[in-house]
Amino acid sequence: MATWSNLNLQDSASPLMEQLMFFHDHTLMILTMITILVGYLMFTLFFNKYINRYLLEGQMIEVIWTILPAITLVFIALPSLRLLYLLDEVSNPSLTLKSIGHQWYWSYEYSDFKKLEFDSYMVPTNELESNSFRLLDVDNRIVLPFNSQIRILVSAMDVLHSWTIPALGVKIDATPGRLNQTNFFINRSGLFYGQCSEICGANHSFMPIVIESVPTNTFINWISKMSEI
Repeated sequence: MATWSNLNLQDSASPLMEQLMFFHDHTLMILTMITILVGYLMFTLFFNKYINRYLLEGQMIEVIWTILPAITLVFIALPSLRLLYLLDEVSNPSLTLKSIGHQWYWSYEYSDFKKLEFDSYMVPTNELESNSFRLLDVDNRIVLPFNSQIRILVSAMDVLHSWTIPALGVKIDATPGRLNQTNFFINRSGLFYGQCSEICGANHSFMPIVIESVPTNTFINWISKMSEI
């Protein structure tokens, strides 16, 4: 999870987030090279007392500084389009999770199992345990198996919300009257925290999301226990 001293992206817990981080580094490298080049040209122009009269209103230099940015944009656009396709692709999910945003909490339903739905509220500060995180822990966590393709369906009951888990590279709008879907693949166990990322009212900051990633056997035992309740 993000901490006060962490200026970088969170450690990835899914292949899609790894690809997003690679694309971020790729784009940042291109921007750095452009910044250095433009800065160098501006610096030299400031201290250059001579004028190249053949560059004034020259067709060749106009062609060059039109083609070079176009080529640069291609190097950014192609990986971006590939990544957008991967983020939207939902095929052969092992499990489907339905998430509905409310003012101001989340409700979840495991559509593949009977009568398995629950609400998830933020734990108040005065009820936190010593090892809990303020404004991030919830009373009912989402439990999901790792190394499984998970499909999530997201909607809302009242206003716009946004279901977001940064470590998984997932951010999907919860829109009333509309069912949005995406997928993710958790490649390790752990606790992954997120928050509503769409301003949805007075308690927008107090509807966190917590995913507990566990082995498949542990998940099946949890499903059996929850179904009996």
